[in-house]
Amino acid sequence: MERFLILALVGLAAQLVDGSLGMGYGLTSTTLLLTAGIAPAIASASVHMAEVVTTAASGMSHRRFGNVDKAMLRKLIIPGAIGAFAGATFLSNLTGDNVRLYVSSFLLCLGLYILARFLFLNDARKQKPKPPTNRFYAPLGFVAGFFDASGGGGWGPIATPALLSQKGMQPRMVIGTVAASEFAVALSATIGFMISLGPEKINWTWAGAIMLGGVIAAPIAAWIVKSLPTRVLAVIVSGMLIMTNLSAILNYTTISAGAEKIIFIALVIIWIPLTGYMIKKERKASQKQHNMNAAEKTS
Repeated sequence: MERFLILALVGLAAQLVDGSLGMGYGLTSTTLLLTAGIAPAIASASVHMAEVVTTAASGMSHRRFGNVDKAMLRKLIIPGAIGAFAGATFLSNLTGDNVRLYVSSFLLCLGLYILARFLFLNDARKQKPKPPTNRFYAPLGFVAGFFDASGGGGWGPIATPALLSQKGMQPRMVIGTVAASEFAVALSATIGFMISLGPEKINWTWAGAIMLGGVIAAPIAAWIVKSLPTRVLAVIVSGMLIMTNLSAILNYTTISAGAEKIIFIALVIIWIPLTGYMIKKERKASQKQHNMNAAEKTS
């Protein structure tokens, strides 16, 4: 019962992140499960089984509100599902310590990626993107699906920014379509894990606990979106991912405990002012928007 409650809290925390950033359920929950000592393949399998339910609900909601581009959805689903199945098979066949090192390294890179993306979001919007072609969707779907299953997360962090960078893409339609297509990715990854690992090696109770936590967190995440600036939350979450997975990676090195402590102290020294800077930046942006709205009302 104690472990069930812990895993439910893991699902709750992951949904808070995903519901607030539009990405991160898989990588956050997998990171927390790895920290709890659960084997990487089992952790990813449990997360993807939970996502089959959560992504189905999310996809139906987005479709109901008209946030899904059916043409884009069709182009993403097949390569994404194939990539997810391949990623699940790849992860299931990795052996020994290589599994945890691979997954932790991938999650660390995603943490750095999310941090960079939200720090330099304005610069990215100033670029002149090229219109997407059919050749763009297949490799994107396959790569995002493969790393989502083999790394424990990555469909949203990889697919969403890549699509948003393309010309003529509406953020609402991109987020809704990526969320809807993730159901096929999660289902395909789950099938891959069940074939490679066997149903008897998958703890269905864990998956249910993570799913329950995610369902409970959904309305809370909506409140966070309204109350906390997205980029501030992104800095906080990415910092957590970086430090947690870096700790796992350093266990594979011969670095001393003292040197490891210095590294993490340095990260905290960087992370806290960076969070403060982002809070200050968001306040200025909010004040500027408020002044613009006030000027429009008086004119």
